Amino acid sequence: MKKIAMSFLPDVRVTCESCRGARFNADTLTVKLRGRSVGEVLAMNVDEALEFFAAHPSIQRCLKLLQDVGLGYLTLGQQSPTLSGGEAQRIKLVSTVGLHMADVEKLIHVLHRLVDAGHTVLVIEHNLDVIAEADWIIDLGPEGGDGGGRIVFQGPPEKARSGRGHTCKALSEFLERRG
Repeated sequence: MKKIAMSFLPDVRVTCESCRGARFNADTLTVKLRGRSVGEVLAMNVDEALEFFAAHPSIQRCLKLLQDVGLGYLTLGQQSPTLSGGEAQRIKLVSTVGLHMADVEKLIHVLHRLVDAGHTVLVIEHNLDVIAEADWIIDLGPEGGDGGGRIVFQGPPEKARSGRGHTCKALSEFLERRG
C-alpha cells in the first residue's frame, strides 16, 4: 500500500501498482514454496496456513495456538496496526503460552548478555523461570486492576518470601522446588 498525504484531509492508502499489494518485487514473487509465492502465503489466513504447513511442526504449533484463541481468520501478513485491541491481546497471550522452555532459556541468556554488557534491562513478566533470574524484582499488587498498583515487594528473588503478593508466593514455592 502507498500512503498519499492529503493535506487537510486524512491520508489515503492505495494499492501499489508495481506489486499489486503483494508487498514484494517481481523477482521475489517468482520464488515458490509448494506452488505459492511469499505474497500468496502471506495472504492465507491462519486456518488455511495450518493445512499448507502441515509438514512443518514448529510452524504448525504456532498457527494452532493462534487458531485456539479464535484468530484463525487473520491473514499471516496482516499488519499489526490493523489489529483490534482484543486481537492484539490474544496474540500476546499466544506468544506467552507458545514460548517453548528452550526459547525461554534462550531469552534468559540474551537478557544476561545485555546486563553483562552494562545495559539496564527492565522486563514485565509472569514466567517464574524468567523472574527467578532477575537481579531485582518489583511486584505490584496486591491484586490486578483497581485492586493493585501498590508495591507489595521489591528486592532480589531469594527474598521473595517476605513479599505479600501472589507473585512472591508463587516465586517462593518455585524457588523451593527448584532447590
